[in-house]
Formats: sequence, structure tokens, C-alpha cells
Amino acid sequence: MKTPNIIYILADDMGYGDMQCNNADSKIPTPNLNRLAAGGMRFTDAHAGSSVCTPSRYSILTGRHCWRSRLKKGIVWEWDAPLIEPDRPTVASFLRDQGYRTACLGKWHLGWDWPTLDGRHPNETLTFGHNDREVREMRNQFGDQIDYSKPISGGPIDCGFDSYFGVDVPNFPPYAWFEDNHLTEVPTEEKPEAMYGNPGQAVADWKLEAMIPEFTRRAVEFIESSAGDENPYFLYFPLTSPHSPIVPNEEFIGKSGCGNYGDFVCEVDWVVGQVMHALDRAGTTENTLLIFTSDNGPENRTRDSIGVYERVREHQHYSMGDLRGIKRDAWEGGHRVPFVASWPAGIPAGLQCDQTVCLSDLIATCADITGASLPQNAGEDSVSMLPLLRGATNEPTRDCIVHHSMSGKFAIREGDWVFIDSPNGGDNEEPDWFRQHRGYVSHDYPGELFNLKDDLSERYNRFHDEPELVEKLSARLSRIKAGEEAQASHATDRELTE
Repeated sequence: MKTPNIIYILADDMGYGDMQCNNADSKIPTPNLNRLAAGGMRFTDAHAGSSVCTPSRYSILTGRHCWRSRLKKGIVWEWDAPLIEPDRPTVASFLRDQGYRTACLGKWHLGWDWPTLDGRHPNETLTFGHNDREVREMRNQFGDQIDYSKPISGGPIDCGFDSYFGVDVPNFPPYAWFEDNHLTEVPTEEKPEAMYGNPGQAVADWKLEAMIPEFTRRAVEFIESSAGDENPYFLYFPLTSPHSPIVPNEEFIGKSGCGNYGDFVCEVDWVVGQVMHALDRAGTTENTLLIFTSDNGPENRTRDSIGVYERVREHQHYSMGDLRGIKRDAWEGGHRVPFVASWPAGIPAGLQCDQTVCLSDLIATCADITGASLPQNAGEDSVSMLPLLRGATNEPTRDCIVHHSMSGKFAIREGDWVFIDSPNGGDNEEPDWFRQHRGYVSHDYPGELFNLKDDLSERYNRFHDEPELVEKLSARLSRIKAGEEAQASHATDRELTE
């Protein structure tokens, strides 16, 4: 079989329970995602490498846990340097070496080497990955020192992509289009105060609503223009939705049963439909691996959204489904994400896979698909899920997975059990009414242990009942963190600790 095209659509902050085929009670219609699942495989136990955006994106592209990098918690902020190390292979660079054309469209959020007017690197002044009150003000001011007219290195073009068009983060300056290694227009105006986002420079008449339609138009154009190419392509398509700013376009307003967030998810579903239609028109659906997933769980209240918990009260919609936790948390709802894969030539249609997989598994899966070996310093935490995609869903491909919260809490999953190495799996405050509604009770144990087969909603902490299991999982987590045990069969201890 000819090596397939690969399209990876990454939603931003979309919950496991937002997709109708995951949650029969969802108030959000997702007909295109339902159709994609019906024609391919829906995964019920897929996890982002972290419960927050930057580290999960790092793990997707490198196959390596972000906590092994210099970013031990949190995210990359405005003007921070690139997180992906210059010599680290990525999915894009690996596939390009196998003859793929590689493109990135959408949100980057992995850092850049910003040129400055005085030649100093921003992180000589700003502490990388930090954003306390003092640093926040310095970041706001530092935008005046950026030379927006010069090329910007360290982004997608330097990480294996032949082309790039997008934005860094939709609510970070500069508010402008990025193309390859530069801005298409130098921003000359201060962002309007009424427009959602952090202070900074913007191009004239910047419209937040324009992002998703423009990314989608370019994705469709890329797919259709590649129809006659001899070599396959890899399109990494990280959306800015349904992350805040929540700005559904007019045709989607009122389409859901749960406010502007639900309407924005409807627009995400529309994007998936546009990609599927483009593949059909190009005649390349049959041999294209199309993956849809999300970078982490759903967001709490923001300046333009009531947030996940209030959606439960106002609309009876559970973005996290039956899971506990949301974006940033170590509980399941923070990192268990929607995941659908379609490849008519390679994946049996209409299957459900309940095996545990991680978004970091992409690079090892691509190696398996192409038949090429990964470089020695690549994909240390990546395990191929190709056997699952081929239909062998009764056999697990990995025997454990490590979870990580925004504040740096660790958890480890082995079989049906998950051990959270913290007195509490939440980085957010659960409302009292929700805790009562779900039956969550407080405890004074130093950690949490749940059996997800019997207790998917993580109500019953078994830490006290299973001390030997706690000790076993805690010890294994320590070995993995120390680089003494590899999750991927192709990884070595030397690679893990470098």
C-alpha cells in the first residue's frame, strides 16, 4: 500500500464530552465528527501528554514528555524562546526525511526567537515560562522592543515544516498573521481594549473571527492542490478553537444548545467537514490518515465564557462528560480527550478502541506506517498505535502512561488504575455545588488512587485500601521521571536523561 497522507487536526480546549459520539447527552451537534468516527475508529481512552496546551503540543510533535524539557510546568508565554530543542527530531522533520511534504496551519504556541531592536534576547530579561505579576508587566512592556519587520526563527520552519501560516496564540500579541518565518504585515496599532487578549501590538482592523475561516480555506487549498503529487504530505492543523477568544462566526451563532462555547464547537465540527469534503474532491480520502483530537480538557470560566461548570448548571451540558476534572487538572477530564482516526485504506470502519493511547504516540506511529526507524534521540515516550488502527484493538500497545498537570502534579496510569502523586488532582477549584452533585468528598491522604474501570468519575479514593499498589505505582513513576525506565521500546536510558 502507498504511504498515506496524514492530516492531524488539533482542537484547542475541547472536552471529551463535547463530541456527540462520546456523549449521547451532549447539547452540541457534531455531525461531521460523528461521520468521521463512523467511517473510522473512535478512541475512548486517549490522553494528551499534559492537561495544558504548550506541553501537550510539545509531546505531540516530539514524542517526548514536556517535563523532560526545560519547561517543568506551565506554558510558554509571550516572547519566550523556542521550547523544542534545535537538534530534536519532530514528526514533521522525520516525515520530511521520508519524502513527505510538511505543512503547519494554525496555532503554534511553542516559542520563537524574537528579533529585538537592541539585539538582546527577550529571555535575558524575562524568565522563561514564568508569568507572575512582576513578569507580566515586563512582558507587556517588552513588546515595544520586538522588531516585527525581521524574520523570526525557531518556529515551525525550523522544526521540520516546509511551510507555515497561522498565529502564535490567539490571545497573545502580536495580533497578525505569521507566514513561514515572518509576519505578513508589521503591526502598528495597540490592540483595542475591548478586543479579547493580552495587551500588545496589532495590525489594523484585526478580526479574531477571521482566524478559523482563513485557516480552513488554506487547509482546503493545500489538500486540493496536493491531489496530483507523487509524494504524500503531512498537514498539522492546530486550531485556535474552541479556546478563548470564543468568537464563532455568524452562521454558527445559536447552532448549539449551550451558548457561545457550544456554537464555537459547532464551527470546529464544520472545519472537520470542510477537510473531509476537500479530501473527497481531491480523490484522496481512501489513503489519507485523518486524525481529530484536542490538546487538553475544557476550560474554566474566562472573560468571554461562563466556563465548563456553569455550562452544567445553565445548559445541562458536561464538556468533560462523566470524567472528573478540566483543563490544567491531573484528573481524567484534564487530559482524556476526544480522538477519532479515519483511513479507509488502513482502518476498519465503525470500530471503537478502548485501549489507552497518548498523543505523544504520533511519531512512533508514523515510523511504523513508513517502515522507517526513528533517530536515536527521537520519540522517547512514543509508542506506535498502528496495531490498534489496523483493528487489533484487543491488545494494548502500552502498559502505562504518565499524566502531568499545569502546576506540575504527576499521575501514572497502569491498566485500570491511576495513581495521582498529590493530595488532590485538581489545579482548579471545583465548585462546592458540583462536588455535591457528583458525590466528591474530601480526604486527608497524601495521594489519590482510583480504579477507572469501576469509578470513571474518580469519586472513591482507594489510596488507603491498596497500599502495595500505591507503593508499586509510585516507584514506577519515580523510575520513569528519573529516566531509569523507558515507556517506548525504541528508547534508551541515555536518551531519557539527556
